[in-house]
Amino acid sequence: MATTQLEYARQGIITDKMKEAALAEGVSPEFIRDGIAVGTIIICHNIKHGNGRPLAVGKGLRTKVNANIGTSADDTDISKELEKARVAVHHGADAIMDLSTGGPVDDIRRAIIAETSACIGSVPLYQAALDAVRTKKKAIVDMTVDDIFEGIIKHAEDGVDFITVHCGVTRSTVERMKNEGRLMDVVSRGGAFTVEWMAYNNCENPLFEHFDRLLEITKEYDMTLSLGDGFRPGCLADATDRAQIHELIILGELTQRAQAAGVQVMIEGPGHVPLNQIEANILLQKRLCHGAPFYVLGPLVTDIAPGYDHITCAIGGAIAASAGADFLCYVTPSEHLRLPSVEDVREGVIASRIAAHAADIAKGVKGAMEKDIAMAKCRKKLDWEGQFNLSLDPEKARRLRAESGVAEHGACTMCGEFCAYKVMDDAMEKQRAAGH
Repeated sequence: MATTQLEYARQGIITDKMKEAALAEGVSPEFIRDGIAVGTIIICHNIKHGNGRPLAVGKGLRTKVNANIGTSADDTDISKELEKARVAVHHGADAIMDLSTGGPVDDIRRAIIAETSACIGSVPLYQAALDAVRTKKKAIVDMTVDDIFEGIIKHAEDGVDFITVHCGVTRSTVERMKNEGRLMDVVSRGGAFTVEWMAYNNCENPLFEHFDRLLEITKEYDMTLSLGDGFRPGCLADATDRAQIHELIILGELTQRAQAAGVQVMIEGPGHVPLNQIEANILLQKRLCHGAPFYVLGPLVTDIAPGYDHITCAIGGAIAASAGADFLCYVTPSEHLRLPSVEDVREGVIASRIAAHAADIAKGVKGAMEKDIAMAKCRKKLDWEGQFNLSLDPEKARRLRAESGVAEHGACTMCGEFCAYKVMDDAMEKQRAAGH
């Protein structure tokens, strides 16, 4: 008997979740089913997430955007994180990842899940580490394998739709990183926890060694595995090196094992990547991981723009998505500097949505170009309300227009009476009057 969307799809069955996802995407249910069956599309939705909407991610679909939120030890305000979740979804984020590491993390996660119907992701290893330190009075390196899996089960039971697991962080990959040399070593928090645990215990990564146990849990909840990139480059100089690619090869092998077990998979990708390497990274992932959906963290195309990294992320994200990436993780202006504010979250979501939409036009995603054509028609008619409604951020567009002080249906203050649209309308009207 089928228990997951992947198993249903392989049996040729179209589920209610597939129908709902197809309606949201403007494609046929058969298209969704066929993509799930071959592993190029996933539906993120934990069966325990009662108020959640199924989110389809993958080939031929609109590029999705994720917003990371969550507390730290320095800022544990739940109300602030809930406001970030609301703002992110209001401005178009398709998913929220709760990366909380401070305060009552169980309460925070459950509150975020209850706050919105958006797809929810998490990194259960953070949970396991916190529980080990706080509840069991252990050091992180003293976590047991059971401690790690208890964290995964806790998130699954709460209804998390996809979990990031750093299964490709293995002893052999660590050795390759050491042999080649890196400027920044491991910048992934989950990856660093795992490397430290392996070094201290002189053991293999439990999530790699006990991968079948992980599959049993995720299958029970139809939770999606987001195979994390623990060796993602944290600076341009480390991009596309042996450690990163070796981990990707392992993730490709694990993708096959997961799919064979009926578990849906997506792959997480780099980090900081020069412009001229982004397309190659996407092609490598798609080839090595058998077309599984690709979830990229940025990528950031320069390391020297703190305060503006939502822009470096949008540049890289547009290139990555146009080359075939399916899911963009936003970066806010606060990246590398602090926990993001509510306004940072808004800026980050909008920047990544711009990148996603630009890529969807390039990929020929259904309905993408039509929005831009509609905007062009509104601009020609000086239909300001139409332009606001089509905007990715209607509130900001409307506010900037109002601040100009011009008449509601007049031209903008950049051109005023010399507005090209108005000049052309007058010229065309004169031609019509003259009988031309």
